[in-house]
Amino acid sequence: MPKYKHSGVDRNRLKRRLRELIRLEVLPELAPMDLVFKVLPVAYARNFDTLRTEVLQAVRKIAR
Repeated sequence: MPKYKHSGVDRNRLKRRLRELIRLEVLPELAPMDLVFKVLPVAYARNFDTLRTEVLQAVRKIAR
């Protein structure tokens, strides 16, 4: 059964985008820690720039 009514291709694309954002922009800025991102269905419709902005905003809240 598709998760959030999206195919495996969509899920993998979103996963790759998030991993790249985390690798390039989050990990170099934070002290070592475990992070878990819960992806909401609206994330599938986001373009890369919007997804980047939202991820960075979430990480800034965590880093405080």
